[in-house]
Amino acid sequence: MKRFFAVACTLGIAVTAGPASAQQRHFRHVCSDAPPGYAACAALVMTDQTGVALVSGSPSGYGPADIQSAYSLPNTGSGQTVYIVDAYDDLNAESDLAAYRSYWGLTACTSQNRCFKKLNQHGGTKYPKSDFNWGLEESLDLDAVSATCPNCNIVLIESRNNYIKNLLAANTEALKLGGQYISNSWFASEFKSEKKFDKTFDYPGVDFTFASGDSGYGTAYPAASPDVTSVGGTTLVRGGGTRGWTETVWSGTGSGCSQYEGKPSWQTDTGCNNRTDNDVAAVADPNTGLAVYDTFGYGGWLQLGGTSLATPLIASVYALAGNASSTNFGSYSYSNTGSLNDVIAGSNGSCAPNLYLCTGGVGYDGPTGNGTPNGTGGF
Repeated sequence: MKRFFAVACTLGIAVTAGPASAQQRHFRHVCSDAPPGYAACAALVMTDQTGVALVSGSPSGYGPADIQSAYSLPNTGSGQTVYIVDAYDDLNAESDLAAYRSYWGLTACTSQNRCFKKLNQHGGTKYPKSDFNWGLEESLDLDAVSATCPNCNIVLIESRNNYIKNLLAANTEALKLGGQYISNSWFASEFKSEKKFDKTFDYPGVDFTFASGDSGYGTAYPAASPDVTSVGGTTLVRGGGTRGWTETVWSGTGSGCSQYEGKPSWQTDTGCNNRTDNDVAAVADPNTGLAVYDTFGYGGWLQLGGTSLATPLIASVYALAGNASSTNFGSYSYSNTGSLNDVIAGSNGSCAPNLYLCTGGVGYDGPTGNGTPNGTGGF
């Protein structure tokens, strides 16, 4: 699995005080590369120049009001549930979620008030072994859902490990529990036999969102499955135009033409005969990332991004729309482009001669699909 950022990539857990800034431009992948058959999480954390995660006693990065403003999101979602699928156990998931929501003045979401639930891949409460890297991924996912849909309930399903078959089993468990909005912030390189696993997601009326990866131009699985919503990433900056926010393609987002998956009927781009990634997008650049609270492996506030941020955000917008019964895999945005912000600038690599696969432009493009949320009409 390729990783080519010109940034610090140390994988230690040491931390230092101080907020991240866009000028520093140092960040690293939270999870290490995964061998064949396993998945990596798609989170990136801001660091100092040596790769040490920047931890602070106060938030650095966007908060709930920023996300809701940037994407014109309504104060709805009551009664909806977002399911998050990740690997390993985050020991402090519930307490860190409580601290995050308390800081931003959001209503409590706990197991006691039945807003939050944590389960293993079989639906039980005997949790898998813990892992601080995936634990930070889980903190990002929980906080992203809270920021986007504060009224949504959250079910966190932890697979035994990052073996793809176990992560797929966790998705099947989410389906058994009635899940309609299921977020997956993990990815693997495409592989020849991937199509046999697509049946896991072949449920019209269920919105599976998948991260497209954080290594720039290139496709990933399961984001390449035609049965899911493939989520790309943007750089989100305050200011500009009537919207008050500006978005460009984030250079790290995955995109491209699948090697193995057939083209779904609702995709009409002509530069790829197979499935094209992506369908939609949201903020993912760690330099313009989300403030996340984590005390399991770190010790306070961090700034994170990656398509791991965009993926639960998009799942939560689906939940805000409450339209799952009318959706068909990732197709809905293609007939509702007027309710999306078109991202027309930026690139994530080289893809000549079909430049739209790696470059933002008017209308559909690979890195951001049909665009980013402008309310919930595109979902």
